Amino acid sequence: MTAAPLVELVDVSKDYRALRPLRIAHLSIAAGEQVALIGPDRPAAEVLVNLITGATVPDRGEVHLFGRPTTAIADAAEWLATIDRVGIVSERAALLDAFSVVQNLAVPFTLRIDPPPDDVRDRAVALALEVGLPEASWFRPLAEMDAAGRTRVRLARALALDPDLVVFEHPTLNLQRGDVAPLGSSFRTVLQHRGLAALSITADMEFAHAIAARVLALDLATGRLSPRRRGWLSRLGGE
Repeated sequence: MTAAPLVELVDVSKDYRALRPLRIAHLSIAAGEQVALIGPDRPAAEVLVNLITGATVPDRGEVHLFGRPTTAIADAAEWLATIDRVGIVSERAALLDAFSVVQNLAVPFTLRIDPPPDDVRDRAVALALEVGLPEASWFRPLAEMDAAGRTRVRLARALALDPDLVVFEHPTLNLQRGDVAPLGSSFRTVLQHRGLAALSITADMEFAHAIAARVLALDLATGRLSPRRRGWLSRLGGE
């Protein structure tokens, strides 16, 4: 028997006051699969993340998350329990620039971050190691980190509660071009080591092919998805 997809969107349409609604004809992500989606701009990506997490529901069609339609989420408590299984890497998630990397990574576990308790500090350090943050950065203010380092911190935060799915929302917007492919490859290694599924919503073909086993292009008019293979044109892509 084939396992149910971890995430599935079928004939989805959501109006968000843009030129056209966000449309997804069919998107399916299996457990442990890394997928990249090329096409949605930043506003559309935010709408898609909200649909996947059940923060909003489609005007048409169905979104299934962890085997259940998001419309079946009964109340706030059930939604919070569901959203804990999704890690989100997004510029919209606030970081604390005046605090250290370790203090930022302690936030998912406690409000006591100045300093965090020893057990929480150890968990934060383990996350920093996992995503490739150098030891010299752990106790320095986050404001001193470059864009690549901050993106690693965002992934570490997304992993803190041991999710089943990680969603990347235009993660390369502020990166130097030389950091894009190494970061994508590094992130893919982390995801595969944990056996996590991931959806990367991006306009960056180089990142998409570095992080994902399957890269799809979205036709914004129809919602149809088509595979995008690695080629010389993919190296021209950028946010």
